[in-house]
Amino acid sequence: MVQLQTRTTEGITGEYRPEPSEIEVPRLGGAGLDGIEQAQEMTRAEHLAAVREGRLGSVHSWELVTAVDGPGTRMTVFFAGCPLRCLYCHNPDTFQMREGTAVTAEALLKKIRRYRGVFKATDGGVTFSGGEPLFQPKFLANLLRGCKEMGIHTAIDTSGFLGRSLTDEMMGNVDLVLLDVKSGIPQIYKRTTGRELAPTVAFGDRLNAAGKRIWVRFVCVPGLTDSPENVEAVARIISRWSSVERLEVLPFHQMARDKWESLGLKYELEDVEPPSKEHVEEVRNVFRKYGLKVF
Repeated sequence: MVQLQTRTTEGITGEYRPEPSEIEVPRLGGAGLDGIEQAQEMTRAEHLAAVREGRLGSVHSWELVTAVDGPGTRMTVFFAGCPLRCLYCHNPDTFQMREGTAVTAEALLKKIRRYRGVFKATDGGVTFSGGEPLFQPKFLANLLRGCKEMGIHTAIDTSGFLGRSLTDEMMGNVDLVLLDVKSGIPQIYKRTTGRELAPTVAFGDRLNAAGKRIWVRFVCVPGLTDSPENVEAVARIISRWSSVERLEVLPFHQMARDKWESLGLKYELEDVEPPSKEHVEEVRNVFRKYGLKVF
């Protein structure tokens, strides 16, 4: 089972070397992903080549949502695999790629194509989330390219920790970045995620320099991320990115507690109560002081 732990990162670039067990994509031939047809059985060599080339990836699930993961009605595709171990993660079953379903980029794009009419009518599109979509950059690159060829709006929901994996070509195929800024103080970020804050800040700086649209998300967790000092630190970072269009303050909840337990993972926030509406509004007001559009 996955254990909460930390690993070394190199510099502030977000370079990360996952363990072999973390990047093992499940073999094709399973039950499929909500009706997505899978390709025929591959040999191991063919399987590995497909993964390296981004023709094959590991996906946890997908769903159609409205006004949650970007504008309009969207198909949100949840990738399997993530380098962070956020204490409040509501999808701990996406930690490792091998726990997902093997899907070809071709099959997933075929599924996405069916909803082009819905996306056009609602000004929606596709959001690649996770897990961490940049944990499978070549697979993501093929999906982004395919979506743009179909004229579909694209968004990625990312922590930014692996931001260096987003090539310039990929960035050109991304219309919107949902960036999770989990803390503004490095020590709190490390405590919250097991990783370093600097790569996320560097990624945000790069997105801003490119004029890329950003929606920031911040989870208000009592006793962990909600201190006035930390909220102010997050606000100072975000306020320097002029391409940030909105900031969403998301109150911590306990809806994933049973999932952690079912996976045999230690859940450190079991006794943490969700923040009151008044406290969440206090946090939002801090961000508003910095001129941010807050939700």
